[in-house]
Amino acid sequence: MSTWELVVLGTASAVPTKARNHNGYLLRWDGRGVLFDPGEGTQRQMAHAGLSAHDIDWICLTHFHGDHCLGVPGIVQRIARDEVGHPVTAVFPASGITYWQRLRHAAVFGDTEVITERPIDGDAVTVETVPFRLTARRLSHRVEAYGYRIEEPDGLTMLPERLAAYGIGGPLVGTLQRDGQVKAPDGRTVTLAECSVRRKGQKAAFVMDTRLCDAIAPLAEGVELLVIESTFLEADARLAEEYGHLTAAQAGRIAAEAGVRRLVLTHFSERYPAEDERRFTDEAARAYDGDIVLAHDLDRVPLPSRRRRI
Repeated sequence: MSTWELVVLGTASAVPTKARNHNGYLLRWDGRGVLFDPGEGTQRQMAHAGLSAHDIDWICLTHFHGDHCLGVPGIVQRIARDEVGHPVTAVFPASGITYWQRLRHAAVFGDTEVITERPIDGDAVTVETVPFRLTARRLSHRVEAYGYRIEEPDGLTMLPERLAAYGIGGPLVGTLQRDGQVKAPDGRTVTLAECSVRRKGQKAAFVMDTRLCDAIAPLAEGVELLVIESTFLEADARLAEEYGHLTAAQAGRIAAEAGVRRLVLTHFSERYPAEDERRFTDEAARAYDGDIVLAHDLDRVPLPSRRRRI
């Protein structure tokens, strides 16, 4: 069975704490692993989470502030050392390619040829791949930064009661799915549309360092899982705007307006002690009445169950 979950590797913002490592998030998506923003210490956090370099198929950087990218050298060198054989695609803002190259070749090591670089530039960039489509949109931060959206194509759900009514079973089901129609035992031609309904594909979004901007809504629209920074509490909204960040309350409003099914709050400023954690959830919940996860290091957050029918 394919795994659909977020493995949280770090939840701090600029400064790690004793309880929170720098950023790092591995989204396990139908047999693929998408590593977002590997900050310092990500390689060790992956070991704690029971993950390896072989679990990484994509590396997606939102921007080149250190808490979002200083883990790249260790990840790249581990991919090489562990002899990962499958392709790994690295996506990052093209404006930061100098920083990427410095990180990519930060030390002497036996290099690897499996990593393909995919710099992005533009307000909206789409990368078609399998088994999902990756869309990046430019956000509003102090440096160029992108948010990401992953979408699974819509599919079909077979209806057992319809198949039974037409007497279709066994190998005939596979023929129907492959050819779009099949001859039933009674001689009738039965189409795929008569025995199935469309199933909406899963969607997830990853929105890190940004103040409020127009690009957030299309990233978050209708996703099952929204992973979003909530660096500040509402009392510090002025600082959030000044430094290009969101508050927990803003994250909640974004999730409510976008129809998000599960909201994951992360990227917390070190200014707040552990006893303030509940305040982040409470502030987000004032606008959003859905499922809220306040992320901690090494949490595993499943995607909500698949919507079966359109």
